[in-house]
Amino acid sequence: MARRRGTSELLSAKITHGRREGGNGTGSNTALVADIIIANAPDPVFVSDLEGKILQANGAVSKLLGFRQDELIEQSLSRFISPRETREFLAALQEVVKKGVTRNARLNPRSASGEVIPTTLNASALRDPDGNVIGAIGILRDMRELDKARSYAESLIKNAPDPVFVSDLEGKILQANDAVSKLLGFRPDELIEQSLSRFISPEETREFLAALREVVEKGVTRDARLNPLSASSEVIPTTLNASALRDTDGKVIGAIGILRDMRELDKARAYAESLIKNAPDPVFVSDLEGKILQANDAVFTLLGFRPDELIEQSLSRFISPEETREFLAALQEVVERGVTRNARLNPRSASGEVIPTSLNASALRDTDGKVIGAIGILRDMRAYEQVVRDLEKSKQELQEKILDLEKFEEVVVGRELKMIALEKELEQLRRDLERTQSRPSQGA
Repeated sequence: MARRRGTSELLSAKITHGRREGGNGTGSNTALVADIIIANAPDPVFVSDLEGKILQANGAVSKLLGFRQDELIEQSLSRFISPRETREFLAALQEVVKKGVTRNARLNPRSASGEVIPTTLNASALRDPDGNVIGAIGILRDMRELDKARSYAESLIKNAPDPVFVSDLEGKILQANDAVSKLLGFRPDELIEQSLSRFISPEETREFLAALREVVEKGVTRDARLNPLSASSEVIPTTLNASALRDTDGKVIGAIGILRDMRELDKARAYAESLIKNAPDPVFVSDLEGKILQANDAVFTLLGFRPDELIEQSLSRFISPEETREFLAALQEVVERGVTRNARLNPRSASGEVIPTSLNASALRDTDGKVIGAIGILRDMRAYEQVVRDLEKSKQELQEKILDLEKFEEVVVGRELKMIALEKELEQLRRDLERTQSRPSQGA
């Protein structure tokens, strides 16, 4: 009890010194308050002198390490940690003397059962009435659950099928999985600790840093374009989805980025555009309001309009109000079923001729699989009977092309679902981490 009172006196000296002017409490009352604060702190709290001898420890320390109070008090902390960590702890005490505080020092004390318990130490100075640092008040945080969560997160990143990396807010790569190395052709040691600006253009570096700012502000950024240069000097088109990497206080300290290799998708898009452009029949692309976004030469030939007279125009400009309603209903069918077939349209050409056509349309989807428009194929019905054989052959070819597009869409959707599942898993992990951090320590 004599030593406990001595520690309280030291605490009292510290508090009294900081409240010399206007202080109303007596030394004994202050000492009692200090004892109560330490004893009832939810986290493990101890007081040590500058040689690392434990002068006081609350019940949470005993619970964390499994030692009785009499097995802790007056013992050197070196009894519970390794020689290397003892040196680091004494260095942390030196930092307390110089700066008044030390933060997030790692300690791995051995418990009464022999278990090594990972913890972090935050410590502040214990001062005498003259302001001299005479010891430290240390707060331990049990890191077992957090370390498990970090290990699980690292495992998710390492084993993710897509290229995943972690960067700080300046764009320095802190971690990257094997899929990143495979994508870019660099060894891990050629990626880790390197700035992403080494692999992308100055313009894209600015865009990436803007994306990081969006991560800080919103917690996520989506579909940023990056074109990193591989080890073989190939420019690889990718899209980046990134979510916030947070510290134990919830502050954003970096980003977890997922790259999507767009080479095959860009080839598929180019192929699809080539199919549209070079299709023998009139093919156009519209949004869900019926605005024409793209049309091939066959559409211009059929209707006699120049491209600038069709692109960005509403289809309602060329068909009757009744057919406009029918076309919008066909678009709704595309949204619901992915396709509509044999809708009748009678657009008016540049010469004023009404041209009977039939429309087959399939869904145009974004990278998340959401229907954002339609790819429409018009069939000129004026000479149907005369060219039925040619039209049947054309129909078969066009149906094959539609199936190719639908297969392409299925591949994209499957990939997107996998990406969404991974993002949800990462988001769930983040929430789990936040819940873990918000719960009182196990030692409380």
